[in-house]
Amino acid sequence: MAQSYSARSRAIEPFHVMALLARANQLQAEGHDVIHLEIGEPDFTTAAPIVAAGQAALAAGHTRYTPARGIVQLREAISGFYAQRYGLDIDPQRILITPGGSGALLLTSSLLVDPGKYWLLADPGYPCNRHFLRLIEGAAQLVPVGPEVRYQLTPELVARHWDSSSVGALVASPANPTGTILQRDELAGLSQAVKQRGGHLVVDEIYHGLTYGVDASSVLEVDDQAFVLNSFSKYFGMTGWRLGWMVAPEAAVPELEKLAQNLYISAPSMAQHAALACFEPATIDILEQRREQFAKRRDFLLPALRELGFKIAVEPEGAFYLYADISAFGGDAFAFCEHFLDSEHVAFTPGLDFGRHQATQHVRFAYTQSLPRLQEAVERIARGLKSWSGHAV
Repeated sequence: MAQSYSARSRAIEPFHVMALLARANQLQAEGHDVIHLEIGEPDFTTAAPIVAAGQAALAAGHTRYTPARGIVQLREAISGFYAQRYGLDIDPQRILITPGGSGALLLTSSLLVDPGKYWLLADPGYPCNRHFLRLIEGAAQLVPVGPEVRYQLTPELVARHWDSSSVGALVASPANPTGTILQRDELAGLSQAVKQRGGHLVVDEIYHGLTYGVDASSVLEVDDQAFVLNSFSKYFGMTGWRLGWMVAPEAAVPELEKLAQNLYISAPSMAQHAALACFEPATIDILEQRREQFAKRRDFLLPALRELGFKIAVEPEGAFYLYADISAFGGDAFAFCEHFLDSEHVAFTPGLDFGRHQATQHVRFAYTQSLPRLQEAVERIARGLKSWSGHAV
C-alpha cells in the first residue's frame, strides 16, 4: 500500500545540489580530487577560543535545558555586540537565542504568517525561506529581480506586487546567492513601503560581518520594529553548533517565547556557552583575519570567472558567493554543473536551488576553499569549457 504523506511535505522541494553532492562524495570515495564550491559553509573550523569555551562548558556540566529565550549572558553579549558594531542600544530582553538561523526563521514565520498569507521574497534567494512559509501553510510571493536592482527588493517592487494576501517582506543583506547588500537608505525605503501597507519587514542579516570594502547596515538602525534574523554559522564559523538569534519588537517577545518553548524548548546549551567566546577581542581578531582571506578569494575568483566568459553583472559586497550567468555557454545549468563535476571534479550549484527567475542559466560558486584550490578550480573550469557539449554556436 502506497504511503500517504502530507501535501506540505510534497510541496517542499529538495536541494538540487544534494544530488550533485552525493555524486561528488562518490567520486571522492573512488579516489578523485573534488574541489567543493557548492556548499555555503566556511572551510575554516570553529576558532580555537570558541572550541575551548565549548569544552569548558561541557566539563562544567552545562548540558541541561536553558530558558527558551537563551541564557542571559549570551543575550547580553549580543546586545553589547550591537552597541559596539552598530552603535545601537538593543535591550537583551528583545533577543532570542535559536537553533541556528533556521530557528529564528521558524519563529518569525510562525508568528507573522497565517495560512494563505504570504511574504514577498526576492527571486533568486535562499530556498529555505519559501519552504518554511509553505510548512506553516503560508506562501512566498517570489518577485523576479535582476542586476538592475542588484537582485534585491525595492519599494517600487513592493508596491507593484503587494496585494490583500501580503503580510510582509523578507529581504537578505548580504544576500545568498548574490552577495549584494542593502544600503541604509534602501532599508529605510523598504521599511516605509512595508509599514505603509500594514506589513512587517523581516531582514536576514546572517552574513553580516562577511563584507568586503563596505560595512553592512543593520535594519535596526532605521526601523526599531523590524524583525532581524542572524546566526553564529557564517561570520563566527559555528555551522555545526546550530546556533542563531533574532531581535524582535518588545511586544512580540512573549509570543515568540511561547512558540520557542513548544517548537524546540531551547537552543543547545553547550553551544550557547561556547558562543560567549565569540565576542572576545582575540576571537574577533581571528574572524577578521578570515574575512580578509575571503576578500582575497573573491578578488581572485571574480575576475578569473569573468575572463572565462561567465557573466557576473553585480560585484558581490558580502557573503562568499558569486552568482554567474552561463548563457554565453548555452545549455542548462544543472547539466552544466554535472559536466564539470564528472569531467573536471569541480562542484558548484545550479540556479534551480535559488528560485525560478532565469534559474536555468545561472550557477553559484562558493569561494569557501583556499586560494590555491580556487586557482586549481579555475584551471579545471577553463579546461572543461572546451569539452562542454552545450556550448553556444
